[in-house]
Amino acid sequence: DADCRACRGIAGRFAPLLSSYGYVFEPLQVPWVRRRLGLRPGEPPAEIAFLAGGGRSFGGAEAVSEIARGIWWAWPLWLASRVPVVARMLGAAYGWFSARRHCLGGECGREHAHHLL
Repeated sequence: DADCRACRGIAGRFAPLLSSYGYVFEPLQVPWVRRRLGLRPGEPPAEIAFLAGGGRSFGGAEAVSEIARGIWWAWPLWLASRVPVVARMLGAAYGWFSARRHCLGGECGREHAHHLL
C-alpha cells in the first residue's frame, strides 16, 4: 500500500532480499495490479497481495506464508501456516497489523482513527 508509511518501510526493508528470490514489489495502487485484484476505482486496498503464477493470488497472512514457501530458509513458516490453529493466529496477527497500518507508520489521521461508540 503506497499510501501507508509502515508498508513502504517494510517493502523497502525486504525488497532487496526478496528480489534475490525473484519477488518484485509493486504498489497496490498501480492500475494493472488493481485490475488483477478486482479493486474498483477509489477502493482502498485492504491487505497485502501476492500475485503468483497461473493467475493465482493470495491476500493477507496467506500472502506472507506463500512468499515464505518460495524461500528455503523461510519455508518452515509456510509449513507451520498449514496447521489450522497457526493459520488462525497468523491471520489474527496480520488482521491486527492491517487494521492499524496507517497509525503504525506515524500517519494516523482522523480518516484512519478507530472510534469507540
